Amino acid sequence: MNILVINAGSSSLKYQLIDMNGEKVLAKGLCDRIGLSGSVIKHKTHDGRAIEKEIVMNNHLDAIKQLIAVLTDEQVGVIKSLDEINAVGHRVVHGGEKFFSSVVINDEVLKTIEECEELAPLHNPPNVTGIKACTEIMKGVPQVAVFDTAFHQTMPKKAYIYALPYEYYEKYKLRKYGFHGTSHKYVSERAAVLLNKPYDQLKIVTCHLGNGSSITAVDCGKSVETSMGFTPLDGLAMGTRCGTIDPAAVTFLMNKEKLTTEQMDEIMNKKSGVYGISGVSSDFRDLDDAVSKGNERAELALQVFTYQVKKYIGAYACAMGGLDAVVFTAGIGENNPGIRQRICSNLEFLGIKIDPEKNKIRGAEIDISAEGAKVRTLVIPTNEELAIAKETIRLIGR
Repeated sequence: MNILVINAGSSSLKYQLIDMNGEKVLAKGLCDRIGLSGSVIKHKTHDGRAIEKEIVMNNHLDAIKQLIAVLTDEQVGVIKSLDEINAVGHRVVHGGEKFFSSVVINDEVLKTIEECEELAPLHNPPNVTGIKACTEIMKGVPQVAVFDTAFHQTMPKKAYIYALPYEYYEKYKLRKYGFHGTSHKYVSERAAVLLNKPYDQLKIVTCHLGNGSSITAVDCGKSVETSMGFTPLDGLAMGTRCGTIDPAAVTFLMNKEKLTTEQMDEIMNKKSGVYGISGVSSDFRDLDDAVSKGNERAELALQVFTYQVKKYIGAYACAMGGLDAVVFTAGIGENNPGIRQRICSNLEFLGIKIDPEKNKIRGAEIDISAEGAKVRTLVIPTNEELAIAKETIRLIGR
């Protein structure tokens, strides 16, 4: 059975076609600069055939048409016709309090997703556009929505309520939602498999560390706390996002610099984080290089980031009343041994101790724990596309 996984952004659309019989990625690609000049499609098959070409894509409907064209192309295609796509799984960023799990898309579901747009104005509209484009072109093909926020809907109210007047929660659903849920769910489930222990008996802290980063406490298979909040701006200092700061610092800076809300939002989302501290880059590889050349601000940026991750691990171990495993995933978590070492140092009192030789690994699934460590430390590459495909299969029942 072939599942097409779609991740639609405002001007881009990523896709993978996965044969679920062997969980094999048949092809994947990117439609970029949709609605802009110089729009391009990049496509690659499992056996190395590839194409990259500029082609006019005025909207997401055009993009869907182009990806189907390359999937069925005689030279770089992997299927003969649209009929070989059995279902479509869509990444949808925000499900609000409406969706506790993935759902098969129908008119009512689509309307509810649209109602959540004010909670994620940059993400949900293109997600909806992608769904509508697939509906128009692939008539009758079942579609499933998989929400970034759904996994965190198991958080207790004490974890997600903000200490603001309660009326704002009642009127606007202003609360912590959390994100990266598909990734946190996938790697925590994989951790249980690798540890050969029941998922519903483990206490796991999952660290999704990339340009956007979040930490989640997974207690007996359920998310009970997570670092991102009402938006993905909260929590850790990230690539360009400031993470948790004193709210009064925002109004102070706006008054001093005469900033509009839009300008302040841009500073916190695009000019802060490790980029803002270092003045070098939001890319941790660039920061590592700068540190090796003696750049003190780059070193400070790494210290801030790793210190914060360390604090979350300790706090979440307390919140769960114990800890069985820590999982590192995403671009930095999977591929930066130095960051993992910094984070795990001085956590021996929690039972965390990693093997320096095992920790040298990049991008592979491995237990990097030192011999005798009471808490296992795992590196697990995330695979949100496969997780979305699995959810799609589960719901369409084929």
